[in-house]
Amino acid sequence: MPIYEYACHGCGQEFEALVRTGTVPECPTCRSTELEKRLSVFATAEATAEAESAAVGGCGSCGHPGGPGACGWN
Repeated sequence: MPIYEYACHGCGQEFEALVRTGTVPECPTCRSTELEKRLSVFATAEATAEAESAAVGGCGSCGHPGGPGACGWN
């Protein structure tokens, strides 16, 4: 049973739904079945940790206005 992401054409609500074979998903807000299936993006703990470490960077790469060596993390 896959989980899909949807956007409702009726009210604009975005939501995820567990869809079983033979069932028609409906909006949890307005109960409309006029939905657009959205492209799902998933994340892993490893990818999240890599993104966080890349955002901070080492001294001189964090964009501190004092320039290289002026990092407040020291």
